[in-house]
Amino acid sequence: MQIVIIGSGNVAYHMAKAFRLNGISLAQIFGRNEKELSKISEELNIPYSTEYLEDADLYIICVSDNSVGEVSKMITKKNCLVAHTSGSLPKENLSGEYRKASFYPLQTFSRSKELEYDKIPFFIETENEEDTKTLFKLASSISKNVMESTHEKRKYIHLTAVFACNFVNHLFSRAKEISDAQEIPFDYFLPLIDETVQKIHEIEPKQAQTGPAVRNDLRVLELHEQLLQDEESISIYKTMNHSIQKMYEL
Repeated sequence: MQIVIIGSGNVAYHMAKAFRLNGISLAQIFGRNEKELSKISEELNIPYSTEYLEDADLYIICVSDNSVGEVSKMITKKNCLVAHTSGSLPKENLSGEYRKASFYPLQTFSRSKELEYDKIPFFIETENEEDTKTLFKLASSISKNVMESTHEKRKYIHLTAVFACNFVNHLFSRAKEISDAQEIPFDYFLPLIDETVQKIHEIEPKQAQTGPAVRNDLRVLELHEQLLQDEESISIYKTMNHSIQKMYEL
């Protein structure tokens, strides 16, 4: 099967790398950013182009949600399968007379961070059973965790991921601002962060909750609010504590 990846960002890079590491050949990686494409091409030994889209059986579109529809119009071949990697878009967002699908990897991707691809869950949605088998087999050659998913369920998967990853990472950034302001090395907090994440592999998140809010320690909560210097941080602190107390009915 001839496969082309469209995109030059983090998702495109990691998808290409996952395929190559698992012995899946790629006919081409295609996109607009020649500088990034050339880097991927050199590292992974994959032909690239910014002008000519290679003929393929499967095109995997790894671009931002805002660009998926427009990029998909570039594929004019009718007898092929086209899949996007978006967590929130329906497969119908693809614009063409080809067969449409979703090939969603549930992970946060950064170019500089190595990943264990066999642990990344893939969620598959297609228009027919044969294409489901094709993408299921492809994803299973990379990962141990592959399942079918409707767009409706995938929206909730993506929403959960935003809470579990994007919001949490933002809180890490806010925490680092506080530690930096007090000249406390943020590295000192990494064992705490690691233990917090590791703990929920064994305990339900709700059972693992600690801290002044779940203890209803009003003295510490008030002290922390006094230490915070800006309204946005105070608002985040109050909102998070209120949510914790509401969950535990305190």
